[in-house]
Amino acid sequence: MAECNIDDMNPEIYNYVSEKLFDVGALDVFKVPIMMKKDRPAVLFSVLYKKQNEELIEEIIFTETTTLGIRKKVIDRVCLNRKIKIVSTEYGDVSVKFAYYKGKEIKYKAEYEDCKALASKYNIPIKEIYEEVARKIRI
Repeated sequence: MAECNIDDMNPEIYNYVSEKLFDVGALDVFKVPIMMKKDRPAVLFSVLYKKQNEELIEEIIFTETTTLGIRKKVIDRVCLNRKIKIVSTEYGDVSVKFAYYKGKEIKYKAEYEDCKALASKYNIPIKEIYEEVARKIRI
């Protein structure tokens, strides 16, 4: 994990940097509001990545943000097994990520982009798409 405190960057830039980091293999990028010395508001900018992507991650952070330094930590990451399945609804197909613990399905999550596209296409609230996916899974 790489992280840095940033207190002097235009906030509009964070999304651009995050997208670039995801493009080179970042597993997650997150930002947390913090207070630095002299009570200056700042952002704790954190990036999770695999070791093989470290050099590219560092390059982007140094060249695209205002930070002068990066803290690095080695962390363990435990993930559930996942499988993407297509669920057919009355509005169209939705990719759904199912998660398994010890071989047992324990949760699922409809993919936001699929739900958003269908909600826009049919001009209905996105929650209706999520609810339709839930109904189809329970059948």
